[in-house]
Amino acid sequence: MVQVSKQPESPATAGRTCRKGLASLLAPRLFKALSDPKRLSLLARLAEEKGPCTVGHVAEGSGVDLSVVSRHLAILREAGIIRCVKRGKEVFCIVEKTAVVRMLRELADALETCCPDKTLEDLPGGNPQTEPPGKKRSLRRTRP
Repeated sequence: MVQVSKQPESPATAGRTCRKGLASLLAPRLFKALSDPKRLSLLARLAEEKGPCTVGHVAEGSGVDLSVVSRHLAILREAGIIRCVKRGKEVFCIVEKTAVVRMLRELADALETCCPDKTLEDLPGGNPQTEPPGKKRSLRRTRP
C-alpha cells in the first residue's frame, strides 16, 4: 500500500481556507439571535429550567407580551439555539445545548487557528497610541 503524504499548505492557501472556514461560522442568524437583550433573558430563563418548558411559562414575568415572546423564541429556534415541539395546545421549548456548545466551540477553534497571537504592540514602530475602551473617536476633521 502506498501512502501519499499531504503537502503543507502555503501561507496564502492556509489564509484563504482559514477565512472561508471562519466566515462560514460567523453566521448572521446566530449573532442576530444572540444580539437582543430580551432574547438573551428569555434564553437564560429557558436554560435555567433545565428541561422542556412551555412558551407561556417562559413568558411569565418577562414583561413582554406572549406574541412578542413567541417571535423571540422563533428567532432563537431558526438559529438552532432552541428546539420547540407542539403537544396539543402547548408549545414546549428546550435549549439545544449540544448544538450551541458545538457552534461556539467551532467558532472559538477557528478564531484561535486564524488569528495569530499578536497584539497592537507588535506593530512596526513600537507601542501605538491606544484609546481607552468605550471612547468613540470622531472621524470628522476639526477646523483650525
